[in-house]
Formats: sequence, structure tokens, C-alpha cells
Amino acid sequence: MRTFWDPVLLVFSKDDSQSNGFLWACERAGFSCSIARTPETALQCFLEKHHDIIIIDHRHSRYFDAEVLCGSIRAMKSSENTVIVAVVKRYVSFEKLLLLINAGMFHVFTKRSFTIWSTFKICRHCSLSVLFCFNRACNAIFTAMEQSQEAIEITNEDQLIQYVNPAYEAIMGYQQGELLGKEGVEVPKSEKNKPDLLETINSCIRNGKEWQGVYFAKKKNGDSVQQNVKIMPVIGQGGKHKDRRKGSLDVRSTTSRGSDGESGSQRRHSSMARIHSMTIEAPITKVINIINAAQESSPMPVAEALDRVLEILRTTELYSPQLGTKDEDPHTNDLVGGLMMDGLRRLSGNEYIFATKQPHHIPGHLGTPLSLSDIPQYVARTMENEESWDFDIFSLEAATIRRPLVYLGLKVFSRFGVCEFLHCSESTLRAWLQAIEANYHSSNSYHNSTHAADVLHATAYFLSKEHVKQSLDPVDEVAALIAATVHDVDHPGRTNSFLCNAGSELAILYNDTAVLESHHAALAFQITTRDDKCNIFKNMERTEYRTLRQAIIDMVLATEMTKHFEHVNKFVNSINKPLAESVKSILTSPENRILIKRMLIKCADVSNPCRPLQLCIEWAGRISEEYFAQTDEEKRQGLPVVMPVFDRNTCSIPKSQISFIDYFITDMFDAWDAFADLPNLMQHLDNNFKYWKNLDERKLRSLRPPME
Repeated sequence: MRTFWDPVLLVFSKDDSQSNGFLWACERAGFSCSIARTPETALQCFLEKHHDIIIIDHRHSRYFDAEVLCGSIRAMKSSENTVIVAVVKRYVSFEKLLLLINAGMFHVFTKRSFTIWSTFKICRHCSLSVLFCFNRACNAIFTAMEQSQEAIEITNEDQLIQYVNPAYEAIMGYQQGELLGKEGVEVPKSEKNKPDLLETINSCIRNGKEWQGVYFAKKKNGDSVQQNVKIMPVIGQGGKHKDRRKGSLDVRSTTSRGSDGESGSQRRHSSMARIHSMTIEAPITKVINIINAAQESSPMPVAEALDRVLEILRTTELYSPQLGTKDEDPHTNDLVGGLMMDGLRRLSGNEYIFATKQPHHIPGHLGTPLSLSDIPQYVARTMENEESWDFDIFSLEAATIRRPLVYLGLKVFSRFGVCEFLHCSESTLRAWLQAIEANYHSSNSYHNSTHAADVLHATAYFLSKEHVKQSLDPVDEVAALIAATVHDVDHPGRTNSFLCNAGSELAILYNDTAVLESHHAALAFQITTRDDKCNIFKNMERTEYRTLRQAIIDMVLATEMTKHFEHVNKFVNSINKPLAESVKSILTSPENRILIKRMLIKCADVSNPCRPLQLCIEWAGRISEEYFAQTDEEKRQGLPVVMPVFDRNTCSIPKSQISFIDYFITDMFDAWDAFADLPNLMQHLDNNFKYWKNLDERKLRSLRPPME
């Protein structure tokens, strides 16, 4: 039999923090390692080396299907003693976990680095036979439950139904999909049970005791059925009922909180698990102190790992991923350089002064409506489906002669009762929308009033989603709609990096920090308050106005990309994770409402890859043209070219879209979808990614394939 020192196979389509974490864990555990990027190379590699451990990335199914790959490996006789592990997203359904295990997975990782190191330590100190026996035991238990003639229901510690077997479905008349994720109390109960029976059962579970007796269950058709029931709580090694601290399921399910009989090693593992599961809101120094304390009683490998953690924590850019060498992915590197940095100052003193442009008045015969009732019929028809995600903003742009913001703004603000909230007239709102739209540059191919209208539409759509509505107050909704409307006002069609490199007046005014976003927010309030005819805030009480103003400014500044990962990671840690653990009270806290609003406008601002394909393609063409124009001007002015790949003669638009989606969009919309429930957007994102991938694989650099 091979030993544990045989190679590990990592199947990851690309390098990221997770694949790097596994590589590091392999090094720490003393394993040699192979890497495969596709299912085909993974199978070939396994045929040659017969790996003992295979880690398969299953976070993004667009690259490959982990279940299918696992099944292909399991079909080979040589895989009998191979441990296969899936890496999944942070939040995955119990049903999906069962499918993965049933496909032959030994274990499933969520994206947590602590678990990676812990599991490799277990692998080093356990014999393969023990692990294989455990794996076979899991499969045997699952098979036994599936084949059992007795009805079996499994709930978690929050009484949410996680599994029912086929016998349960047959006896009770429910399908598994009708029950999974529901609380036990949501399933109708028979009136034949004694009134206090459920409380007695729950009391036994809370105290870690078994309960056995007669229980009447109610079928889906309303009939009662008598059952001899045995209910068993989940216990740890110490025999106590499992602690319900949030975040501890993956680490603490095999250890008790601290029974008298624990060994020193068990106490250390329990302590580490408690630290890992904390939601710490204190300053970073408190985190470092806790880690330092843990190091004192930790074995050498763990202490060394914690040293590495401390090195990372002491850096200032805690939320920004570190890119590898510049030649790994030039498109990603250029996007990061162009969108997330404040420019590279030239020592030559060559400066370009970008003066604020005058308002752009667009000629045309279309008159400005006095109110919603005055909107021309053909314009109104283009807005009939504005509540749908598939709304075509470009049809409205054409119908309004490139003035969609006034028209869409009147309709959306009316739907959300903004005038009533602000105590302003519709004529004041119309004048305000006119003034704001006049200060968008129609000469920009992307950052014009159509983009503002598109972001306003996405914002309104997100505000209508149930989870979002439950979390925000009316003032938050109004702030979000206003922020979306003004978030890019007077945008010059150049990035912050360009303005800083050029030494522009705006960059000097705002100290090279969030230059454009600060300008958008400041100018929006200047436009609003300098003329009483368009001052939508003039009738507000002072305290209300200050609250609203602060919320608008915060949301506009959140669109600045240098803090992209900070906003996304804070949202995941403070919103997604507690919600996954059924802690719903966190939604309405003031701090978390701010995080939700920031995430909302960030997603609305860059939602183009989640639009229907034809809209996505049009937006990709427009942003590419704006970046091409910036590169042209940088070359003319002798400025640093911050995004060299956006050269109109050589750029691959499909590659740029793939990099943008991979680096900025996927994780952010995964998190936003987990909160707001947006399956249609995620389907569009998947379809659009495949479209760009197909063009790239055909070596095409254009927006569309050539005409057949």
C-alpha cells in the first residue's frame, strides 16, 4: 500500500487565495503536490500518479463539474483508497452536500483557511485506513437511511429540517424539496398529541437527553399517523449537547466545550475553535492579543502558522487580495491598476489640467415633461416594464434623445413616494432631475446619463427584493435612489488614476484620494442647494436632512473601487454569515444597514455583466471605447498608460470582460445573491461569461463573432 507521502492533486481552474492556501497547507504537512487546471488533465494526472488525496474546486460550476469529475475518478479501480475533497462556496445547501458525498467525496470544505490546515494535520497523524473506514461508514449510514423502511427526519440545532428519507416521503406524503430548510414547527402537527409534548421533547434535546415515546404526526393530506419515535441530540466527545455558538459547526462538532476529562490537546483544539468562531468587532489589536495568547499553548506547527497570520494582520491592506507577477494576467492587472489605484506620479512634471466641463445641453425636439402625466406615449411605452430586470435602457435612451434620467427618474421616484418623503413638489423634482442630467457628459461613451439611469433602475430593482425591504427604512430607500442618480455626475470619462497622473485640479483638490467620487457627491449637493427651484431638500427638517445627506455621501463614496474588497468582505462577514446561521436580528442594526446600502449601490453600479446578453454586450463596447480613448490621450499627453491592454489596436474585449467578471463581479454577486435572492441575475452572469469565454477560445478579440 502507498504511504501518505504520495502526491496530492489540486484541481483548480485558476490560482486564487484558496488554491494558494492548499499549496501552503501541503508544504506544511510535508506533501508533494500536482496541479491540474481542467478535468482532462486531472484524469490524466491521476492515471499516471494514483494520488492519495485529490482536492477539487467546486465553487464555480462554469469551469467544470466536481461531481462528474469525482464520478470519473471513482470509476477507476485505482481510486479505491483515494480521498477526494470538494471546495465549495461559503453557503451551500445540505442537499448539495449530500449529492457531493454520494458522488464519492470524502469531505467538503467551505472557504475557510483554518479548516484546511486542521484537516491536513488530521491527515498527517491518522492512518489512511482510519480515514477510509470513516468515509465508508458515512456512505454506509447514508445508504442505510435511504433504504430504511422507517421514516427518518434530521434537523439541525435550530430545528431546520436538513434531510428526510424516501420512507418519510412515502408515509407523510411530502416531497423532500417541500421540507428542506423549513423549521419543524412549520410542518403541521397532529392535535392528538398532548399539549406539552413538543415542549417536553425540546427540553430533552436542549439538555442533551434522548426522548423516546409515541408521537402522532400529521400527513400532508391531514390524516394523523401514530409513530414510535426516538429523538437523539447531537453530542460531542464530552457527552454534552453541542454548543450553539454561531460559526462553530465545522470545527467543534467533534469536541465538547471543555469537560473535566479533556486532555491538554483537546482543550487547545476547543480553544482554537472558539477563537475561530468569534465575531470580533473590537480593534485589530484585540485580535492580535487573542492570537498571541493562543500561540503560548499551541504546538509548534500551529504557532508557526499563527506567526504567518500575524504578519498578514499587521499589514494595512487587510481586505485587498495580493496579485502575483505582472505577466500572470495582464487584463486583471491593468483593471486593478486602472480602477483600484490613485495613479503613478510622473517625475517629469508633465501635467494635464482637466477643467470641469460646463453642463452638457443635448439638442433635440423632445420637450421636458412637466409631470408623469405629460410624458409622451412612445416614451411611456418604453418604460412599461421598468420594474423588470430585463428592462432595455437603450430603448429609453433612443426614445428620449439621450435624456433617459429625467423620465425614468420621474417614474421611479413616484413609485417609491420620494416627493412625499422629501415634502417637495413634482415640479421641484423634475427641475432637479434636469439639472443633474445636464451635468452628465453626453460625449462620454459610458459614464453618461444613460449609465446613471441604468444604475437607478438596478437600485430600484434591488430595493424591491424582500430581504432588502425588510432591512432598510424609508430614508435608506430615498438615499439609495438619490445616490444612484448622482453617483457619476460630471464624470470626465477618465479614471482616478488618469486624473492623479495628470495632476488635474480635481486630484489636487481631493488630495489624490477618491477624487471622482468625492467630486460627484460634492457637486450633487452644490447643484441641489444653489437654486431654490431644484432644491429637493428645502422643506426637510434639519436632523432628517443631515441623516439623508450622510447616507447619500456614504453610498456615492462606496462606488470607489480602491475599497471594493473591504466592502464585500465586511458584507460577507457581517451579513451573509449571520444570516446563514439564522441570526436575522442583525439586519436592522444601523451599522449593518450601512453595509447593505453600500453593497446595493456597488452591485447596481457594475451590474452590466448580469444584464441580458445583448445589453451586456452593448455596455462592454461602451466601457471599452472609453478606456481606449483614455489610453489614446495618455499617449498624446506623455502620461503613464495605466491600462496598456486597452489599446484599441490590440485589445481583446472578451479577455477584459472575463478578467473583470472573475476578479470583481463573481464573488460580490455571489454574496449579494445569497442575501437578496437574485437567481435571474446569476443565470445571466453565467450565460454572459460563457459567451465571452467562447469568443476568447475562438481567438476573437471583438464584441461579437463575425457574421456567418
